[in-house]
Amino acid sequence: MRGLLTTKAARRTLRPIADLIDQRIERGIRRASRDPDGGLLRELTALRQRQRPLELLFDKTGRGVSRLPAEVHLQRAIDELALMTGDSDGAERNIAQSFRLLIALEALGVGRIAGGTMNICGKLSAVPLLDPPNDEILEIGTLYGMFGAALIRMMERAGRDPSLTIVDPLAGLQLQPGTTEGADPTGTPVRGAAVRTNLGLAGAAGAATRIQQGFSEDPEVRALVSDRSYGVIIVDGDHSAPGVLADLAWAEQIAAPGGIVVLDDFGHPKWPGIKEAYEKHMATDTRMTFLGQVANSGYLRAGAKSRDASG
Repeated sequence: MRGLLTTKAARRTLRPIADLIDQRIERGIRRASRDPDGGLLRELTALRQRQRPLELLFDKTGRGVSRLPAEVHLQRAIDELALMTGDSDGAERNIAQSFRLLIALEALGVGRIAGGTMNICGKLSAVPLLDPPNDEILEIGTLYGMFGAALIRMMERAGRDPSLTIVDPLAGLQLQPGTTEGADPTGTPVRGAAVRTNLGLAGAAGAATRIQQGFSEDPEVRALVSDRSYGVIIVDGDHSAPGVLADLAWAEQIAAPGGIVVLDDFGHPKWPGIKEAYEKHMATDTRMTFLGQVANSGYLRAGAKSRDASG
């Protein structure tokens, strides 16, 4: 029977019937789409009405960037993280947990976390997986303090006891040399009270955070927070080449042996100075080793060589 139905004669005989079925289907679709009272349009309208409130959890309204990543970007971040850390299961788990954490903190907090979704999730996921040598964390550039709160949570999930130090000018808006920044899309000024509110979301460790207002290039600021060796240093302040180069030189002095240094926006076309500074620094007598890149952040590990911490 199957052979009979697949002959040329059978296909010629059945083609008018198949064409008729196709025409009826097409007419039904056109009729439903033209009919404002049709069931299809009602169903689509109802679906859209239910969808919009959900979109408010993830779209760019009130934070300037959407938090709903494309599947290809999500998978790329997982793959890059797995390659760098050698932990495929941990990479997928941490990316999922950090994504949920990002949505929750921005819903509850004041302001936002700066950066794209996968860039943020990549940093939050990578730091605990890279197993820093101690739990002292220095964040250079914090905006609203929400990333620091999130990193505390991710470190605690890994069984660590993080102690966070922040350096930021807290100047009312996000500062970058060579750019003109307007009001933040959240409508919230960048100030110490907002940072403290967000750090409070991370519990006791967040409340205990040291905040030093000022610029990381300032010798007085450096002297105040160079009282310890840091297992993690997040370089996310001045994105110009001279600014990043200065922060990397400082990191050489205060990173603990085996410490992790994170270069935010590494390789991002908007901020070429970051990679320029990295390349200049790596051409010096550095104790840093490049580990890899995940979602526009670069990761370095400090070697055991000690340096004079007075600079």
